[in-house]
Amino acid sequence: MENWKRAVIAGSLGASAVFFLKGKKGGGVLAAGVGVAMLAAEYPEKFEQIRNDLPQYVDRGTKFLDMVTRMGSRFASLAEDRGLSMWEELSSYR
Repeated sequence: MENWKRAVIAGSLGASAVFFLKGKKGGGVLAAGVGVAMLAAEYPEKFEQIRNDLPQYVDRGTKFLDMVTRMGSRFASLAEDRGLSMWEELSSYR
């Protein structure tokens, strides 16, 4: 990869980070898009492979989020049950 392409990619990704940190989401997305477009133009076969594998990544992410949601629900129910039993214990001392 030529040096000017590296500079464009690094500059656009750096500018994107600055835009996001300043709260300017539109500019951040635009600058990140420029960097990603340059990378896609330089390595089209890698981006095609990522595009083909994307459904698998989404499926894995969905399964992970489902698992985290179930764990959170379980923790919430355990905390609720424990809180209720502690309340009953405290109120029985009268």
